Amino acid sequence: QVQLVESGGALAQPGGSLRLSCAVSGFTSDVYAMTWYRQPSGKERDMVASISTTTGTTNYADSVKARFTISRDNAKNSVYLQMNSLKPEDTAVYYCNAKTFKPPYNYWGQGTHVTVSS
Repeated sequence: QVQLVESGGALAQPGGSLRLSCAVSGFTSDVYAMTWYRQPSGKERDMVASISTTTGTTNYADSVKARFTISRDNAKNSVYLQMNSLKPEDTAVYYCNAKTFKPPYNYWGQGTHVTVSS
């Protein structure tokens, strides 16, 4: 079992910055990838950024490239999403996701709300 807890969501103004955190506990040695997803109200949940827990390789959605940065701290079993140059379109509930192979499964956090508005 893997448990995920997100934090850091808040109200921000356009052009501002926020840093989201995801604390991972449980059988963390089985996790091979961490991903941030987001779901705007009334829309589908989409991938934002992903990072390999072993190699550090990252992937980003085109809409957030050059603005968001995903990072990891394996010693703290934590993953972060630094969000800069925020836009109103970034408003959503942001979810942390952990993928495992043993057994294959997706674990989800409870979500943290991000609102970008003047």
